[in-house]
Amino acid sequence: MKKSIILGIIIIVALLLISTIVSPVMIVAEDTEEDASIDMAATIGLTGFNWVYPGSSVNSEGQTLHNVHMNNPDDPYGAARDIMTYSYGITPHIFFSVNNDAAQAIFGGSIVDDIRANDGYFGYAGNGNVAGSMSRGDAVGTAMLENGMNVFEIPIQIILGNISIHFA
Repeated sequence: MKKSIILGIIIIVALLLISTIVSPVMIVAEDTEEDASIDMAATIGLTGFNWVYPGSSVNSEGQTLHNVHMNNPDDPYGAARDIMTYSYGITPHIFFSVNNDAAQAIFGGSIVDDIRANDGYFGYAGNGNVAGSMSRGDAVGTAMLENGMNVFEIPIQIILGNISIHFA
């Protein structure tokens, strides 16, 4: 049993690494309190780690990555793939969706508020030495670094369904 779990993990990691050769993996932060909108995204691939701002990522019809669940409820990740292809010329086929509960479990209970404070989101005051005027990518990155990461929560959050894997 233990060997099969380890083998399964090795196979999953190998498939993810192989898939980045042909297309990046995309991580999306989805806020289930806002109609499951995508609030932030990043790609991981051969070109490295790149932040993607969902409000600036559009398809040929002008639909944003932020609203893929509202605009394409039957296939939001297919729509997200098409938006990434149209906006950036990359075509992710694997998506990791992380909700607020997973983010708080992995990065601490204040991660969402810290991001909003760093970003100056809807009047949140800055925190510490941050004036609240960072780009969204910098706001997320800074909050993640300041809060630290509990990697042991990742498999737990996958089991709980707070991190889900989608193929497009």
